[in-house]
Amino acid sequence: MVRSNIDVNKLEAAASKLRAISHPMRIAIMDLLSKGNKMSVTDIHKALNIGQAAASHHLSILKNKGVLVSERDGKNIYYKLRSTILTEIIDCANRCNEF
Repeated sequence: MVRSNIDVNKLEAAASKLRAISHPMRIAIMDLLSKGNKMSVTDIHKALNIGQAAASHHLSILKNKGVLVSERDGKNIYYKLRSTILTEIIDCANRCNEF
């Protein structure tokens, strides 16, 4: 019998993050932030031409799943990617579509 060293908790956390980024608008937000920028909700909703409530909703999901981090500066909250690893997965998926 072959034993596996799979950590189920790590797999569930990874699956949760992947579900969070599986929405096209969330991928667009991650793409904006992947250039190293930190952006406010206003910056994001204007850049993507979506409503501010929709931008806030998607940012909340990404932050709650640990994809984004935020920092407050006065009245504004700025978001940035916690890591670029998930953007690398998206880039890989895009390259797979080239076949």
